[in-house]
Amino acid sequence: MLADDATVLSIKHQVLCEVAKLAYEGTLEEKKELLPYELIPGSRARFRCCVYKEREIIRQRVRLTEGKCPSDRESDNMIQVISSACEECPIARYVVTDNCRKCMKKSCQQACRFGAITMGRDRAYINPNQCKECGLCSKACPYNAIADLMRPCRRACPVDAMSYDENGICVIDEEKCIQCGHCIHSCPFGAIGSKTFIVDIINAMRAGKKVYAMVAPATEGQFGKDITMSSIRTGLKKVGFEDMIEVGLGGDMTAAAEAEEWAEAYKDGKKMTTSCCPAFVNIVKKHFPELYENVSTTVSPMCAVSRMIKAKDPEAITVFIGPCVAKKAESQDKSIEGNADYVLTYGEMRAMLKAKDVQFEPEENDTQEASIYGKRFANSGGVTAAVVQCLNESNENADIKVRACNGAAECKAALTLLKLGRLPEDFVEGMVCEGGCVGGPSQHRTEKAALKDRKALLDQADDREVHANLANYPMDTFSMHR
Repeated sequence: MLADDATVLSIKHQVLCEVAKLAYEGTLEEKKELLPYELIPGSRARFRCCVYKEREIIRQRVRLTEGKCPSDRESDNMIQVISSACEECPIARYVVTDNCRKCMKKSCQQACRFGAITMGRDRAYINPNQCKECGLCSKACPYNAIADLMRPCRRACPVDAMSYDENGICVIDEEKCIQCGHCIHSCPFGAIGSKTFIVDIINAMRAGKKVYAMVAPATEGQFGKDITMSSIRTGLKKVGFEDMIEVGLGGDMTAAAEAEEWAEAYKDGKKMTTSCCPAFVNIVKKHFPELYENVSTTVSPMCAVSRMIKAKDPEAITVFIGPCVAKKAESQDKSIEGNADYVLTYGEMRAMLKAKDVQFEPEENDTQEASIYGKRFANSGGVTAAVVQCLNESNENADIKVRACNGAAECKAALTLLKLGRLPEDFVEGMVCEGGCVGGPSQHRTEKAALKDRKALLDQADDREVHANLANYPMDTFSMHR
């Protein structure tokens, strides 16, 4: 049963946990239809207009947790709209406030090109059926009396992929969507979510398959300074994972491979971009397709570790765990051979832990699979630092100018300059999330909140160099390129 102070996150995680419990029990198919009634009992609504809408939202969230679209339509997009939750959002974007003086100049009415503004008894009125949301009236008003109520999902989307149907329900343009997930947590009604792979992963475990967890470099510090990679490995093995590997190791692999690419491109005068952020790669593919040949052919750290595991055990199932939603789309891109089979966010991982009544416990920080450079891949500028380190270790020319893009706006600006042939730097590090992966949309703690604990854990890492670390792993058994 949901708590009386139910919020978007508590509802989401309750559904995740209950579905995970049923999946572990092997009773999901027979009991999932009862979940809306168990979570929303009685006849009194607590956070919507009625219990029927609340139960429909739960039903659609259960479908998302099963990896399906919330409605019956088919779509490969990982980001989905829960239509029954979206209905509460206001439709009109521009609204006249009490600041309106109904002035004689009628600047707003004269600025409107669509005849959407009329004068009422006390103030101007904007007809939402005629308004085209151009914003000219708001700019023209001398009293700032017209408020721009841009819906938060649209404001959060860096590529203008959000629009609305005739009923005001959000529609995602899948041709534009880069699957970054920024819209998910921006919606105050919890009307946008992503498909999850919890059921598939648990079913694989129950079938006796070896399922390996691959934990993102952003993880250290997310659960406190006493929760080490050893703590996380122990906890994940208790819920059914065969073992856990640090994806910071994949950061080392990617840095070494990109360093070779950068060195060759620098000699040839070719400008390149990194390839580890899937949302950034999607920006290039969908919005700057002519620049795709400039994207590094090196696979992401997630894919590198997955290929290493599968080179040793071709039957292995690999699962990436981190704060990134776009990684879900990357894992489902079957053109990238050997990539992770599934992706979990921290919240989805926590639901699995809770379903099995497992908690992370403090352990000594006695295992290290990545260099400090691989561990810092999660921070903005971390990829550049790792690649330059590899160039220095190889005695290559490290006098390379790199533009580290922190957030989608900076990424688009750099790509625009590259497209126009006016980019002054040699290479672009693209990170769509501000702060890098540590600022991902599904972080457990904010970058600021985790900073102190993350620093404490990273300070315990030894000073091994990238190539020295990679000498401990079978790099000759798999390819580092797509």
